[in-house]
Amino acid sequence: MILAHKIALDPNDVQETYFRKAAGVARFAYNWALDQWQQQYDAWKGDPTLRKPSEAALRRQLNALKRDAFPWMLEVTKNAPQMAVIHLGRAFKNFFAGIAEYPTFKKKGRHDSFTLTNDQFTVKGHKVHIPK
Repeated sequence: MILAHKIALDPNDVQETYFRKAAGVARFAYNWALDQWQQQYDAWKGDPTLRKPSEAALRRQLNALKRDAFPWMLEVTKNAPQMAVIHLGRAFKNFFAGIAEYPTFKKKGRHDSFTLTNDQFTVKGHKVHIPK
């Protein structure tokens, strides 16, 4: 059972900047993974000896190259890119099950968000702590 809690936040300027960065990292990771999925799937169709793309493999690929290729991703919680790729994996699972449309690229300013797992933040009184 997954419980989602919505917390009304009133961030200061620094916190709002952090949230925008985290949402941007999540959007970039999702779009990067979607692009990679499409390229790897096309390559697999041309050569079935190659592996089909998967959510887990894409997360490993992104983790392996983000320090060198995308160091700005390290400025926010690791959950932002990880959960974005997991959400893409779920979107493809729903697509292949016939219950959703093919995943599309995310656009800046349209439902910007990022996800944290329950073990990645703490709430104390009126404060929420999000680690990098």
